[in-house]
Order: sequence, then structure tokens, then C-alpha cells
Amino acid sequence: METLRTDVAVIGAGTAGMNAYRAATGAGARAVLIEAGDWGTTCVRAGCMPSKLLLAAGHAAREVRHAAVFGVSAPEIRIDGPAVMARVREMRARFLDDIFRELASIPETHKISGRARFVGPTTLRVDERLEVTARAVVVATGARSEIPPALAAAGDRLLTNESVFELDTLPASLAVIGAGPLGLELGLAFARLGVRTALFDTGEQVGGARDPEVAACARTVFGRELDLHLGVEVRVAGDRLQWSGEADRGSARFERILVAAGRPPSLAGLDLASTGLPLDAHGMPPLDPGTLRCGDSAIFMAGDVTHLAPVLHEAARQGELAGGNAARLPPLTRAAAPPALAITFADPDLATLGARGRGHAIGTARFESGRALIDDRAAGVIRLSARRTDHVVTGAEMIGPGVEHLAHLVAAMVAAHVTVAQALTWPFYHPTVAEVLQNALRDLARELA
Repeated sequence: METLRTDVAVIGAGTAGMNAYRAATGAGARAVLIEAGDWGTTCVRAGCMPSKLLLAAGHAAREVRHAAVFGVSAPEIRIDGPAVMARVREMRARFLDDIFRELASIPETHKISGRARFVGPTTLRVDERLEVTARAVVVATGARSEIPPALAAAGDRLLTNESVFELDTLPASLAVIGAGPLGLELGLAFARLGVRTALFDTGEQVGGARDPEVAACARTVFGRELDLHLGVEVRVAGDRLQWSGEADRGSARFERILVAAGRPPSLAGLDLASTGLPLDAHGMPPLDPGTLRCGDSAIFMAGDVTHLAPVLHEAARQGELAGGNAARLPPLTRAAAPPALAITFADPDLATLGARGRGHAIGTARFESGRALIDDRAAGVIRLSARRTDHVVTGAEMIGPGVEHLAHLVAAMVAAHVTVAQALTWPFYHPTVAEVLQNALRDLARELA
């Protein structure tokens, strides 16, 4: 068997893995990048980019239908399913080209195709043909789609985020299992493209909303476009999907069933037990979120496999931290995570950022004025929080038009420890939806007073 010695071995060539490799080599270490599947990031292949391409098509269709409210009439809309899916794949390929150019800059001898597993604390075996011994290892294997046993009988009618973008055309009907950000985004995209779509979840929230007012608003707004079934369990019986809950039960046949009910860390086949690390019931070792080191070992984790914050910008940050620490071990850099920021691109968008709890005041404002009314997009609410002790803005949850931009504005406030009084001195141009955030700040100032 061929052997290879290196300073840092990175398992997984997604966003976290590539950033870990760059950080390790930037710190002067010798590093290799090992990938078991297709090279290229989940975000571009089966995540944020193709889903936004599908959402963009749905947005275009909805805008045509909605034009009549402004006195603009349009002929009956016609949606070309094959053309929609072809553009998704065409643009995805363009984005992938950027990733491939980045990968091409990595020396071929530093890239290893194959499935790695641990055979010692920092020794890996790749496809039983290569043994890699490293001073430190970064695990960046991402997360995987999982089919619940109750749905397995649907067979080839089942879709995941890894297969849905390979459809040749739009299905006539679609059941989406999981009302989190991914399920909501894809469900809305297909519904707006004329697909009869139903959304199912065991919980009562959609799109990751937690605040009661935001969650209630989200259920109302998205219930106008989707057939919502919340608080239900689902199973496949014959050719039908059955659901049951305290107040909702029924069955229907759907041409396709899309499973978007969470993505657990991809740990299968790594044989982490061979590292000597203690593992929990899910096979995860202890992980320090400040250093991304597993216990007191020379193993680090980064990206979706950590399940700390499964979003691209956090995967990139974690990759840099883990790769740098793996190269320098010891000493270790400890880094605090930036303010948590999660956005669901549902149009109206949902966003959750920062934190709040006991000792916090809440300011509320609704999108029922000004620019939102002009654009006929007045559904939504902002719930903004600040500490009562020092009046510093700490976070927000919101749903409404332009929320993807407003969330970044609030994230900047949180990161800079801006007080409510200071934020109220900032300019808010008229008429913009940002004035709703100004109204939330004013209401928060009253609450603090």
C-alpha cells in the first residue's frame, strides 16, 4: 500500500474543506485535500445557488400574476418546465466553473480522490490503496440527506436537495416534507411555478421562525401559497402520502415527494472510533466551538459536519479557523463566532439574528406603511431586541420585504454593540422599507424607557 506523510490532511473539499486547506498552506504547512464524491461545494451543487435559481424563476412567475394590482394586465402565464430546469442547471454549471478554477490552482499532488477513514489518531486510509499519516486532520465532510423509514416505500418518487435539481421538468404535484428554510424555499419555488404543492412538518413553525408573532405571520403569509400541514406525522402507504396530527389528518397522491427534514452530519464510514475519541450517541466527538478542536486530539471539524451553524459563510469561517489551528497545533487560536445570522429567502424573507432572552426588551413594527404599501408588499413584522441594562441592540427576528438587507443592517448593529439611541441617529431614507426598522427602534426605545 502506498503511504504519504503530510502536516495536515483535510477530509472533504467543500467550502469548509477548501478554506481549511488554504489556511493550512497559508500558515506554511504541507496539506492534502481528500474528497470522496464530486469535487465542488454543496452550496453550488445542491444548496443555496440552485435553490435560489429556482426561486428566481418562481418570483418571475408570481410577479407576472401579481401585475394586475397595479393596473398592468398580462396574457395568461405559460411556464416551460424543461426551460426552467435547464436554466437552473446551466447557471449552476457557470457557478461550478468558478469552483473548478479554484480547485485547479491546487497542485494535483495535493488532491486525493477517494473515501478516507481513520485507522489511528491521525492516520487515514483512502480506499484501501493509500495510507496518509498527518500531524493533524480536519474533518469537513458536510451533511447528508436522510430518508425517514416511513417514506422509503415511495421509492423513485422520492427527491432530496441532492436530486431535485436534476429533474427534467416540473412535476404536476409535490409534497415537501420539512418546513424549515430549505423546505419552505423549495416549496414556494415550485408552488409559484404552478406545481400543486403541500408542505408538511411535525412542528408548528415554518422557515425557522421562533418568535410567536413572526411565526404566526409566516404561517398566514405562506399559507396563501402553500397547502400547509403543520404538527403532523407523515407516512407513505401504497401510492399515497398519509398525514395525521391532533387537528389535521388526510391522504393524497403526489407525483413527487421532496424530503427536506434536516441534514445530519456526514460521519458514516469515517470510523471515528479508531481515533480513540469518545463519541456521543450520534457518533460525534466532543468539539470546542472556539477552536474547533475535538477534545485534546489533533483532529478538528469545520462546516456542516459540526452542525453548529449550517450556512456557507460560517462554513468558510470555520474552515479557516480549523485549518489554521491544525497547521499551528500548538498553539491554538480561539475565535468567537460572529452574531448568528440565518436568512430564509422566501420573499417575503425570514431572518433570525443575534440573541435575546431574560433582561431584554422587544420593539415591534409592521410593514403596513410607506414603501411596502406602495409596492403592495405590506405583510410582515420586525421584532427587535436590546438589553435593558445598557440598551445595546442584541438581535432580531423578522419577516417582510427586503429583510435579507435589513437583517444585515441589524447584524452590523449587533456586531458593533450599537445602542438603540445611537441607531436612531442613523439616516433612514424615505420612502424605503428600512423605515420599518426605524419604527422598530423607536418602539424599542419606548419599551426601554
